Amino acid sequence: MFSSDTVKEVIMQQHTLKPSPKSKHNRKRVGRGDSSGYGSYSGRGVKGQKSRSGGGVRPGFEGGQLPLYLRLPTLRGFTNISRREYSVVNVERLNSFTKNTSVTPEMIVGSGLVKNKKALIKILGAGTLSIPLNITAHKFSKTAKEKIEAAGGKVVTLS
Repeated sequence: MFSSDTVKEVIMQQHTLKPSPKSKHNRKRVGRGDSSGYGSYSGRGVKGQKSRSGGGVRPGFEGGQLPLYLRLPTLRGFTNISRREYSVVNVERLNSFTKNTSVTPEMIVGSGLVKNKKALIKILGAGTLSIPLNITAHKFSKTAKEKIEAAGGKVVTLS
């Protein structure tokens, strides 16, 4: 594959290890004479709060102005990014359909029971159902399932 002349074998040994170029910097030694470049005032300028030992302002201090963390309204809790919003329809509202109809989410939207065409639909159990219907929806409450099946209908859950 390669001749021994072109490939130089590199063996990692402790005495050959060194950091990559420009990754190491010398420490800034302040207060060690004027010729060091950081003598006399040690890079702090002349007078003032920040030139003193222990001087400076606390984190978040904005010179007396109301700090940003107090200007913003407080947020409590969190927003669940996986939340699924359902448009709800009660069982009693389904009495408007004719007997033994297969009720789909499109039919529920078409009849005006739900306004949003893209909404996921959940059937709740308030009221009574007097006619048998085959209902297809995204979710059903426990009581809604019982009432639909008691009226002689069927429940189909969409995923």
